[in-house]
Amino acid sequence: MTFPKPFYRWRPHPWHGLDLGPNPPAIIHAYIEITPFDLVKYEVDKTTGYLRVDRPQRSSSQPPTLYGIIPRTYCGDRVRALSPHAKKGDGDPLDICVISERPITKSEVVLNVRVIGGIKMIDNEEADDKIIGVLANDSFWDSAMDIDDLPPVLVERLRHYFSTYKIVPGKENVTFIDSVYNLEHALKVVEASIMDYNEEFGG
Repeated sequence: MTFPKPFYRWRPHPWHGLDLGPNPPAIIHAYIEITPFDLVKYEVDKTTGYLRVDRPQRSSSQPPTLYGIIPRTYCGDRVRALSPHAKKGDGDPLDICVISERPITKSEVVLNVRVIGGIKMIDNEEADDKIIGVLANDSFWDSAMDIDDLPPVLVERLRHYFSTYKIVPGKENVTFIDSVYNLEHALKVVEASIMDYNEEFGG
């Protein structure tokens, strides 16, 4: 029997074992951790690659879009350099929000995503960017080429979610949204995270 190439005898690690996508930094892979229907925050365990429960959502708001990571990216010094109010990168893979016309209710799926913009978030003085993209070949969003092509209410929902989802009553909120940025800057952030990954882990 001839196995397809590449053939994975074991499940590849979503961060290190999947490739970047068909045409990075413009069209990349997203590994989905959370859907808009989840009331619990899941994230990839860095050691095993399996999804683990991070915490229940601390507020009544739910993520407005699919949310996950871009494989083979890392938020290090180059990503921090693009975020003047941060003191360092957060040391995690680059996060991504994915917009799709049809509901995708299952996490742990890999999507082809076309990058259109992003949100510059600072979390406890660390750069924690959120790239925004649309599902590639989604005909409903074909005309969305840049962040300004999205409905303003959707962008505002994303801003609100990320500015409030870590708030704990009685404690200082150390997370804030610095800015929302366009496609040009988003591609620079993705490229920087790829270079940071190659430096940290090897290409």
